[in-house]
Amino acid sequence: MSDEKDRFGQKLHDVGKAREDQWARDEDEKRIQKLRERQTIELHCPQCHGKLGAEAEAGLAVMACPHGHGVWMDKVTLQQLIKSRG
Repeated sequence: MSDEKDRFGQKLHDVGKAREDQWARDEDEKRIQKLRERQTIELHCPQCHGKLGAEAEAGLAVMACPHGHGVWMDKVTLQQLIKSRG
């Protein structure tokens, strides 16, 4: 009888943990969505102040000046570029 109570108690604990985990995943998804909505900031070239456009080159995403003043990338993209050239 004691063993049945222990298993039932463990199942209740597992259900509670699963609900808590689902709630945490839902909350994380809400926060991620809010961050994505905020990332509509336009970036501009420091030299000509033209709006930077997103481009993909060799599987890498970069932001490029429309007037050819340069490209900008994040740290992860730069590391990928270095690895591919090394």
